[in-house]
Amino acid sequence: MKKLILTTLLSISCFIGQSQQAPPEKPDGYFSNFTLKIAYALGRLDLVETEFPLPENITEYKDIVYNTIESTDLKLDIYHKANTDKPMPLLIFIHGGAWKKGDKHDYWPYLIPFAEKGYITATIQYRFSGIAKYPAQLNDVSSAVKWLQDNAEQFHIDPNKIVLIGGSAGGHLAMMAGYTNLSLKIKGVVNLYGPADLTIDYARETPSVIKLIGKSYEEAPELYKQASPISFINKHIPPTLIFQGMLDEIVPYDQSDNLDKKIKEAGAISYYHKLKGWPHTMDASVEVNKYCTYYMYEFFEKYIPKN
Repeated sequence: MKKLILTTLLSISCFIGQSQQAPPEKPDGYFSNFTLKIAYALGRLDLVETEFPLPENITEYKDIVYNTIESTDLKLDIYHKANTDKPMPLLIFIHGGAWKKGDKHDYWPYLIPFAEKGYITATIQYRFSGIAKYPAQLNDVSSAVKWLQDNAEQFHIDPNKIVLIGGSAGGHLAMMAGYTNLSLKIKGVVNLYGPADLTIDYARETPSVIKLIGKSYEEAPELYKQASPISFINKHIPPTLIFQGMLDEIVPYDQSDNLDKKIKEAGAISYYHKLKGWPHTMDASVEVNKYCTYYMYEFFEKYIPKN
């Protein structure tokens, strides 16, 4: 992946810190995935910096073990401003990777800028589908949230102001935890192109979904339903912010179309940003990342304000 100079990331961080005066327009996308790949090959697609030093004003708690299951240590990282001295809202990031791979470090470009803005940010591990089948992944996310709530005072966390954020498989898990475990009192969910319904044809035939469940749809249709966020929508679920690209070949955009529709029909709150001409993991683009960051910040300030 192409790396930009550090000033690119700093511009994103400054963008977060700006007052929300002029909402950004949706970034221009591409005609097709083919033209997008050409732009990438020619170096015309600017991508966010994913590796940069920890700023001096940020305190890091690295690889904290929040649970151990069958000799497997599950870890999380926490970040906040060095001068934090009172409880602040918590943003928990859940990485993607088709439930079978990925790294909690993947959300570094969000973790640090939002920590610099004054939030407590955390990123968590969960068991992959090659190790344990669903609902192990959901149980791990819920366990991590509970651990952070139980240890809130130590890390300056306001346990009553928590939002879950995830991309792809992480978006699926963020929705599942937010929609099914209301005792966690999650105040919001941010779903970046995550699958909402595993019972439709595309999902039934997707190898990563079958591996997650451990059985085919024909063998266990109820398990697929129970692993679908859309099955648990009601008026009591937390507000949801959705980002979806229309060129997504991994999670079709009608997944997010239907999710938004069902949430609103249930009387719950949904904000849906559908971006024409962008693929899966679209927020790796600098312009899309800025757009998503702006509306994420707006969402956080509305539902878990810092003061």
